Amino acid sequence: MITVAIIAILASIAYPSYQRYVQDARRTDGQSGLMQAAQQLERCYTVQASYEDCDFTNASADGIYTISVERTASTFTLTATTAQPDRCNSDLTLNHQGVRSPSECW
Repeated sequence: MITVAIIAILASIAYPSYQRYVQDARRTDGQSGLMQAAQQLERCYTVQASYEDCDFTNASADGIYTISVERTASTFTLTATTAQPDRCNSDLTLNHQGVRSPSECW
């Protein structure tokens, strides 16, 4: 009985830590997806001098995040959204100047 109680206490401590780890890993997937899409847009911009006709990957590597873009000829803002919990209160964004928001999620 004591062994079961000790295992229950350890599990109650370990499970929340595991959940945080999984959520942080999800957020990292979104961050890397944004960085990859930004690199693709920048490579295209160096050739065409415009972001408007550039293709990019619209999903993160693990498929957890969907990546969308708002762009003009000289600017872009990428947004990564997910329905899964990632310990971030809003969508991840990255713009053409490298500004990342929200800062507490990066």
